[in-house]
Amino acid sequence: MLTRIDHIGIACFNLDATVEFYRATYGFEVFHTEVNEEQGVREAMLKINETSDGGASYLQLLEPTREDSAVGKWLAKNGEGVHHIAFGTADVDGDAEAIRGKGVRVLYDEPRIGSMGSRITFLHPKDCHGVLTELVTSAEPSADHSSAEH
Repeated sequence: MLTRIDHIGIACFNLDATVEFYRATYGFEVFHTEVNEEQGVREAMLKINETSDGGASYLQLLEPTREDSAVGKWLAKNGEGVHHIAFGTADVDGDAEAIRGKGVRVLYDEPRIGSMGSRITFLHPKDCHGVLTELVTSAEPSADHSSAEH
């Protein structure tokens, strides 16, 4: 069962400048940073609030590390802006399978590792009214994620 909006992914050309905009304009601070080589992105997670299920809601700012990454291609075609929405779930495997059973294409056969050690998969935007949709099961809570560059 989907429990919350985990994050909104925003593609940007310059991560540092975009982080500064959100910090200066809204007061959001960076909770976590990392480079995901597999996905070809450098990212910053800005925590917005805690949620009743023990998770949190974030803005995920994404800067491509290479032009041929999914985010790099998306930026080249669309420019900066909202890239995807992610819903939190306690069971990404089960929810992905249930959604697949309703005729929605799930982009990964098996969930992959996402931000902060989470398990993720994506749903095809053509099956979700034009919205790239991510399902996320958060990793078990650990010590401090603040600006931990991986």
